[in-house]
Amino acid sequence: MTRRVLCTLIDLDHTGSKGVTLGRPSDGREIVVVQTVNGVLAYVNRCPHMYSTLETFPDRFLDEDREHLVCSTHGARFRVADGLCVTGPCKGSSLEPIDVVIEGLEILLAE
Repeated sequence: MTRRVLCTLIDLDHTGSKGVTLGRPSDGREIVVVQTVNGVLAYVNRCPHMYSTLETFPDRFLDEDREHLVCSTHGARFRVADGLCVTGPCKGSSLEPIDVVIEGLEILLAE
């Protein structure tokens, strides 16, 4: 089984989040990894409203309180804890979760 490392815990230190593309940039799987008070979570990096990636600038997904992921396209806000959209055009929808595991400092896909 191939280990699929997404990033390291150190990568999350500065912004609390990290955007990762698995595969080629043109057709890869976009993922956002987020540090929370309860550990690390990951979601598919696609807003359920327009299916665009959430961030405008690399690794800038979170609001200043680090409680919500913010879609830069139309301002939708998703709770970090569960990916539920609490405000914006897709209110009530959720980001698709991705299972991850931590081994040492590495964050890996749970496959």
